[in-house]
Amino acid sequence: MLVLSRQRDETIMIGDEIEITVVDIRGDKVRLGINAPRTIQVHRKEVYEAIRRENTEASQIEIDDLSAADQTLRQRNGHPNNNGRSKLKQSP
Repeated sequence: MLVLSRQRDETIMIGDEIEITVVDIRGDKVRLGINAPRTIQVHRKEVYEAIRRENTEASQIEIDDLSAADQTLRQRNGHPNNNGRSKLKQSP
């Protein structure tokens, strides 16, 4: 880990596009300003970890969940129950 010392209003550059500026220092709290392209997501670490955890949980879908969602959508759209099999219309 690179450790740098900065005073208020001093900036650190990461690459050519990311600037981190010390905005304020109060006691044991440091406020940072981050200027980065919109294509780069910037989060506090605890928020980033929560997003990763939620994405991992969401990606672990069970086949029963899909079947239940399929049945719900079919009922909502007025389609008959065909036990999860889709029928393809054949052209004459």
